[in-house]
Amino acid sequence: MNAEIVIRPLGEEAEARACALMMVESEPWITLRRDFESALGLVTDRTKEVYVARAGRELAGHVVVNMQGPFAGYIQALVVAPEWRGRGIGAQLLQFAEERIFRESPNVFLCVSGFNARAQKFYLRLGYEQIGELKDYVIAGESEFLMRKSMGPKDGFRAVEKTRG
Repeated sequence: MNAEIVIRPLGEEAEARACALMMVESEPWITLRRDFESALGLVTDRTKEVYVARAGRELAGHVVVNMQGPFAGYIQALVVAPEWRGRGIGAQLLQFAEERIFRESPNVFLCVSGFNARAQKFYLRLGYEQIGELKDYVIAGESEFLMRKSMGPKDGFRAVEKTRG
């Protein structure tokens, strides 16, 4: 089934609840013990930007971007519905988030769980570099790896001016 994927900002509450449910029913969030309320809190946090990938009426995935703080340009979550995995949705969401971030920052950051080898390979294949390890960061006995994709240092970077339409 090849449906056109549309990526747009998160919509109404029902869509936010569907995103949170998708998150808690899949890895790495099962192992990280993320519950529904914390996932819903993440996708409804107004300090974050949440974008959904839709194939017609179906929710195929979502990405959560944090543009604030010392790691502005941090991808906090990237989730693809099980039935849409292996079809390029994750890469499309990631590219969308990168384009959004690179308008304001020369760096994209994310963390990937040490036990999530598939995700590590995915990010490495798409140009990310592991720049640090956070041992016992989310759960005891597991590491989170900080990864970055960069256009260069912050010094000298100029944000792309937003055009008004």
